[in-house]
Amino acid sequence: MTPAPVPGRVVVIGTGLIGTSAALALRRYGAGVWLWDRDPAAAALAADLGAGRVLARPEDCPGPADVALIAVPPVEVAGVLATLQRAGLAHCYTDVASVKALPLARAREAGCDISRYVPGHPLAGRERSGPAAARADLFLGRAWALCPAPETSGAAVATVTAMVTACGAEPVLTDADSHDRWVALVSHAPHVVAAAMAAQLAPKSVPPEALSLAGPGLRDATRIAVGDAGLWTQILTGNAGPVAAVLAAVAGDIAEAARILETGPDGSPAPEAEASKELTGLLEQGRAGVARIPGKHGGPARAFTAVQVVISDRPGELARLFAAAADVGVNVEDVGIEHSPGAPVGVAELSVRPESAETLINALTAGGWPVRR
Repeated sequence: MTPAPVPGRVVVIGTGLIGTSAALALRRYGAGVWLWDRDPAAAALAADLGAGRVLARPEDCPGPADVALIAVPPVEVAGVLATLQRAGLAHCYTDVASVKALPLARAREAGCDISRYVPGHPLAGRERSGPAAARADLFLGRAWALCPAPETSGAAVATVTAMVTACGAEPVLTDADSHDRWVALVSHAPHVVAAAMAAQLAPKSVPPEALSLAGPGLRDATRIAVGDAGLWTQILTGNAGPVAAVLAAVAGDIAEAARILETGPDGSPAPEAEASKELTGLLEQGRAGVARIPGKHGGPARAFTAVQVVISDRPGELARLFAAAADVGVNVEDVGIEHSPGAPVGVAELSVRPESAETLINALTAGGWPVRR
């Protein structure tokens, strides 16, 4: 099938992080973008960032757009879709809600024209929200699920797919029910787990001295817990069944780890050899699960070698380090930095393909960089 052209006219309804980021990406592609938000200040800020032109009302858009992108919370999608379709705002419609079965079912109940509706969900985001956090490259290389219903037209799917590709994302076609089961596993339940761990830090009984010991492990495990609680409540209740199933499985593993580690009635620990074997089994399962997470651009998981390099805390050091890697043809797949405030040096951990590690280590060592593999 010949790819559809990139939509030249797009209306974005909802100028939060996702809506504004999509608008910025489409503007880079040369599309005409019109913006509307129930909060005029949010729409104005998005426009000031270069995301498009503000509409006083959605129906003020000059002529039908190619696509209307609905970037509102899940429970609002069907109502907004019905209103926009009655106004004839666009030739086809899509949304970005994190659940798909609920909006689709409610759109049918509301009498929406499903043939022109392509339910969608970009698997991208940030801890921050609102238009000020928007980025034109937010979707670059990210999966963007498209869940057309059986009655959705091929033309609508092709147009929305072209829009998603223009945003830099990788379109993934699936159905609404499958989408909701899988995002429960890879997105929704992890948010609850992170929130549950972070909630352990909230009581006043946890002294500041304890929190002062927090390292990157705790920060990584709780990073996503700062998401908007109201929106996440909608997402979780909108996908309640699949999320509950994943959480029950996770809770079972955590309860089993607690059982292994807990002491007996007399305060004696569990038999060390037995406990170690069971606990190691669970931890190894965790390592195996991480290894299955896809690599960049949604491709197969790849094994990388970490090369640790001591770098000075002065301007230009990271650029010089990356240039040294580029000079010997080594691509840095990922980078992490450990640096204590005020310290004169830090450690950059460069993730590279295993076959490139020795080349990089030799080149950096020759260039005077302190390297540890």
